[in-house]
Amino acid sequence: MKRVAVLQSNYIPWKGYFDIINMVDEFILYDDMQFTKNDWRNRNKIMTPNGLQWLSIPVKMKGKFGQKINETVVFDHRWADKHWKSIYYNYAKARFFKDYAERIKMVYEQCKDELYLSIINYKFICEICSILGINTKISWSSDYCLADGKTERLVKLVKDAGGSWYLSGPAAKDYIEEDLFKRAGIILEWMDYSGYREYTQLSEKFEHGVSVLDLIFNEGPRAREFLISMS
Repeated sequence: MKRVAVLQSNYIPWKGYFDIINMVDEFILYDDMQFTKNDWRNRNKIMTPNGLQWLSIPVKMKGKFGQKINETVVFDHRWADKHWKSIYYNYAKARFFKDYAERIKMVYEQCKDELYLSIINYKFICEICSILGINTKISWSSDYCLADGKTERLVKLVKDAGGSWYLSGPAAKDYIEEDLFKRAGIILEWMDYSGYREYTQLSEKFEHGVSVLDLIFNEGPRAREFLISMS
């Protein structure tokens, strides 16, 4: 039974994103979907001594309504240096920061001149998967021939990937037609994000919804133990 998940790419995603990747055999980046402003596509949160801080990649939006995620381009390439400086400033005292700093800094160096947001997200996702020991195949929806209809498109992606089991994020419950999966002979399961354990953070108030880099810098080799799929 081949397990498949389909999600839009996020910038330095939270730990739940990597749990989904680790729970399937093929993870398809759904980047020929419309780019959504003020979403996770080009931004995420890190923890600071003063609370949460957004790191956002500046992208071109004016006159680009309806653009796809894989068509979205960066307009100010200084973002990479700024983001790395913020990460260094806020995590330099984390227990395992020095163990992983060069690997993350290298991705920022690789991405500072990259034009497309999708490629930036992909590079960070792949490096973080490597750090966490996740070996799932990562592909693109554009590698496949897409069908019309939200649920129909997902069903066809899973079938074309040779899958018979689909893991969906809970937010998709608002639009997925479960019967279409059943008719196609595909098992549909919903990701459950409850049950995450708290870990060491450099702040008094714990926050789950931050970039997975927070977990990696604070727990190092033990970061895997705080993922649902690895605990």
